[in-house]
Amino acid sequence: MMSIIIPAYNEEENIENTAEVIGGIMKENNIDCEILFVDDGSRDGTWELIESIARKNKSVRGLKFSRNFGKEGAIFAGLKHCKGDCAAVIDCDLQHPPKLMVEMYNMWKQGYQVVEAVKASRGKENPIYGFFARSFYGMMKSSSNIDMNGASDYKLMDRQVIDALNELPERITFYRALSSWVGFKTAKLEFNVAPRNAGASKWNFKKLFKFAMANLTSFTNAPLHLVTVFGFIFLLASIVLGIVSLVRLCCGQYQNGIIPLILFSTSLIMLALGVIGYYLSKIYEEIKGRPRYIVSLDTDELNKNF
Repeated sequence: MMSIIIPAYNEEENIENTAEVIGGIMKENNIDCEILFVDDGSRDGTWELIESIARKNKSVRGLKFSRNFGKEGAIFAGLKHCKGDCAAVIDCDLQHPPKLMVEMYNMWKQGYQVVEAVKASRGKENPIYGFFARSFYGMMKSSSNIDMNGASDYKLMDRQVIDALNELPERITFYRALSSWVGFKTAKLEFNVAPRNAGASKWNFKKLFKFAMANLTSFTNAPLHLVTVFGFIFLLASIVLGIVSLVRLCCGQYQNGIIPLILFSTSLIMLALGVIGYYLSKIYEEIKGRPRYIVSLDTDELNKNF
């Protein structure tokens, strides 16, 4: 059986259509499946729709979080609760083409344990978002040696891979990178990002920036190395400036260059402290050991009592 994990946050406009489209594709291709919606603390009617569909269609299941924990938590909740021999993660807005799952499933049957869908194009996107995405993936590749160019959350994984991901102890996760980090036999398929079926994206620049920073610091120590590089450059510049100032002093041409030096050094120190403080905050979050998510409702339990 194949599990299809669908994180959902305020997606009441998409739930019914998504369940119908994906269910129809799986039925046409004779693929036994379960569709597992994970409601990430939605404030609209998302959960009520999931619950209603699950009562009518036994192949549809749902989990509801006690509050909004983020997409990473929703994905890992789906991986923890799915029952299939393989599982695919797909967005609720159908920007990930659902028909591609049939090809992904067939490749899994051929022996591939991870089938990644990579973006051939990013569709209609703000150029600024595209620039920052490319910069982020470039930093990830140079610091962790994982090529994430065109990467997405749209993947199909074997049960062995799912179990390996579920065993990872960290609280702060980056599914898009971790699914590559665990290894296993991998294949890639290209797709073009489709327009949203309905509604608007829940991401904005602030959320994307926080997401990028959290994942960059949780998966790589590149920012710490960057501070070290800046410190080394500043040391060389200070030595050169000191020699130049000493020579001018000996020649009677002394100029006060200490103020710019102090300002620059203070800025660098504050930057270094900020980066170190950010890493300390992530360590603090990890050692508290709080769960990635809290499930308040499960349609399996609700159906037993219905």
